[in-house]
Amino acid sequence: MTALVIAEAVVILLLGLLVAGLLRSHAEILRKLDSLGAGLEHDHEHGTPDLNFAPSVATPRGEVTPAHDVSGTGPDGDGIGVRVLGAKQKTLLAFLSSGCLGCSEFWETFERGPDGLGDTRLVVLTKGEDEESPSRIAKLAPSEYPVVMSDEAWNDYQVPGSPYFVLVDGPTGSVTGEGSASTWDQLLRLMGEALDDTTKRKRRKAR
Repeated sequence: MTALVIAEAVVILLLGLLVAGLLRSHAEILRKLDSLGAGLEHDHEHGTPDLNFAPSVATPRGEVTPAHDVSGTGPDGDGIGVRVLGAKQKTLLAFLSSGCLGCSEFWETFERGPDGLGDTRLVVLTKGEDEESPSRIAKLAPSEYPVVMSDEAWNDYQVPGSPYFVLVDGPTGSVTGEGSASTWDQLLRLMGEALDDTTKRKRRKAR
């Protein structure tokens, strides 16, 4: 009987050590995922807020990075397409989701009508119906700007998460800047930096 009790105690101790090791490994995996930016999007299923969300600087792309027209469906289910290539003005593509913690301010700002866009056109894009609820997107959708539900657009622009913004120069058909921001004012500053960088490149080429 004593031997059996000792054997059980040894087994319980070994199991405890195994569980502790697994927990440490799990924590290390989560830390590595966070460092790689896996926490950009809000957890839609469980509603857990993304505490690691932080704004990132807009990144001007290369001079010849091509843009893409966008197409998909609207929240009402009708097909919708927006011409980006060859447009006379610049287009700001706002990639948002319904459950993203950092997206709520932008949904509200777009409904009120954002200041500072000038001639730049605003288009809001969400994932398709497999990942987003059309009825929920319809409640969030601003009345003055098109909302396109499209997985293809997210893939075309290689969007890493939401909120994310891509500034496209229509006449050249190229991406001039991209990045994430936590407020509309910050986004305007990032857009300004991207526009300034594009102007400087054009001036250098003209010399």
